[in-house]
Amino acid sequence: MKKTFIAILVLFFALDANAQCAMCKAVVETGDVEMAEGINSGITYLMVFPYLLVALLGYVLFRYKRRVKN
Repeated sequence: MKKTFIAILVLFFALDANAQCAMCKAVVETGDVEMAEGINSGITYLMVFPYLLVALLGYVLFRYKRRVKN
């Protein structure tokens, strides 16, 4: 119960992080739209893969538990 309460507090009261690497910040500040779109695409790709790996792990565990149950 205590861990759940702490997790909820952390999720709802998390501070915004305004961090960027120096290169990303410099490119975005120059106003080069094509370069900024490329950086955004790269960030999206980097963000997607951990979610895909977790989903794959969940699917494998689901199939394993379902097979063991029968």
